[in-house]
Amino acid sequence: MRIGFIGLGKLGLPCALAAEQKGHEVFGVDPSPLTRQVIETRKLAYIEAGAQEALEQSKVRLVGMPTLVRDAELIFVAVQTPHSPQHEGITPVPVTDKADFDYTYLCNAIQDLCRELVAQDVERDVVVISTVLPGTVAKYIRPIIASYGLTGRLRLAYNPFFIAMGTAMADFLDPEFVLLGIDNHSTACLVRDFYATIHARQVRSMTVENAELTKVLYNTFIGTKIVIANTIMEFCHKTPNTNCDVIADALTCATTRLISGKYLRGGMGDGGGCHPRDNIALSWLADKLQLSHDLFYDIMICRDDQTKWLATLIRDLRGDLPVVLLGEAFKPGTNIVVGSPAKLLAYWMEWEKGDTTPGTVMKNLKVGGLRELLEAMVEPPTP
Repeated sequence: MRIGFIGLGKLGLPCALAAEQKGHEVFGVDPSPLTRQVIETRKLAYIEAGAQEALEQSKVRLVGMPTLVRDAELIFVAVQTPHSPQHEGITPVPVTDKADFDYTYLCNAIQDLCRELVAQDVERDVVVISTVLPGTVAKYIRPIIASYGLTGRLRLAYNPFFIAMGTAMADFLDPEFVLLGIDNHSTACLVRDFYATIHARQVRSMTVENAELTKVLYNTFIGTKIVIANTIMEFCHKTPNTNCDVIADALTCATTRLISGKYLRGGMGDGGGCHPRDNIALSWLADKLQLSHDLFYDIMICRDDQTKWLATLIRDLRGDLPVVLLGEAFKPGTNIVVGSPAKLLAYWMEWEKGDTTPGTVMKNLKVGGLRELLEAMVEPPTP
């Protein structure tokens, strides 16, 4: 099948490479100079398991929108829906300044696509995979499609991926399940046919609105598990003869009611480009819908408080030793720092010293690897 991607960034490119490995012809549109450099040099600017090797052997290419619309049998829209830095989780969650995601890039991409569909007078099946809050497709995307007279001709599906940065290719090739929000039966069949060539996992079809909400709740559920795990960690720190990992291992035996032990380890909070920001966005939506209680804000405040407690613990135990953070990435196996709990910890370390200005968060903290840590701890020899 000929697959077109609108957006070949950290989400689109690994998935495009994975689809190509399954025998599909893949090409894409992306205006980013960084993306063009990655495609032309065949060298990734970020860490993604298996992607560098796949890219070196890949025939994935950048094309213009006219070529993509003309040649693609199925089009995936994988453009960013960003939050501002104060909403990504590297600083404490804003008390009042909550916000929806920024849909500018997504709307612009849909408009560019619609213009080309009209110019070529063709119909296409289009799958949006960008993360959005529930109601976004109805509020923003469908009106754009209608304004170009393409209702029924641009056949839309919403298919957000459950992938993690660093393992995006593996997660795409072997997901827990496929989430598919559908308006059109023929598009649903085409998407199912595509995934049948990728894996044998279940495809869960539902309304677009159900799929929109399922995606963000999936992410925030993980954040909730991590908050619980870190609560266990703090309990154990303050309770003699207890061990948070021993307790977590016991809880993972409850596979019927507690599901699994993944994300159930004491440590820093969750991070990345999805989890913290999705909680903050759902907290904004909870205010808009006037929910009886905003659980999502509570989760983020708990994340803040637990990280603040960890910073205080480090201060109390450090003595005269310097503090060294072993990198700023939000998890092992990636160099992405978006939503990094390490950077949030750095914020609270500065807060402990009385400086709460986000711009000076990393100023007095060393950030490096094991070599830097050892050099900081070993006293230089006396001449």
